[in-house]
Amino acid sequence: MLPEDRSDQQIGAADLRRLSDMAARDRAKFFVKRPAYADRLLCVALCQGAGTHFVECERGLPLTSGIKDFDVWSFFSAIPGERFPADRRTTHDDFGDSKFGRWLDEPSPYRHYSGRRVDFLLRALDAIRDDDPADALRAWLRTGRTRSAGLLAMKGVVLIDPPERRREIVWPI
Repeated sequence: MLPEDRSDQQIGAADLRRLSDMAARDRAKFFVKRPAYADRLLCVALCQGAGTHFVECERGLPLTSGIKDFDVWSFFSAIPGERFPADRRTTHDDFGDSKFGRWLDEPSPYRHYSGRRVDFLLRALDAIRDDDPADALRAWLRTGRTRSAGLLAMKGVVLIDPPERRREIVWPI
């Protein structure tokens, strides 16, 4: 039984496409100040609890997580010798009215949302642009050298982009 603040609804292709569009709008804001990263996107992934929920639904496993919010990570190929400028950047948006219900974490600055909160995070990986995105992401998760990698490796990770790989489970293997 999931806590009442979590949705048990299955995440479908249209939901992932909507998250992809939202993430693209968020990245466009980042590129205004950091245009060097505009052509370095490796992949976009649904992570944390919603990622785990997707994996459980796809594999027919008992639901343990549910969807409290959506954590959408954009992963870039690092620029050699340059520190990624947005390691701690997190922005938020409203998924809007949907089958997933509302963000119920009260009191919260997001209580005005009509749907679930979407968190957007960015990270550069030690990968080149031509690397397979799932392989690059798995390598980063496997090493766990950063706090983020360690935390994300504890949950499910599912590709949202590139579009032809959408719904591909990256983690757990």
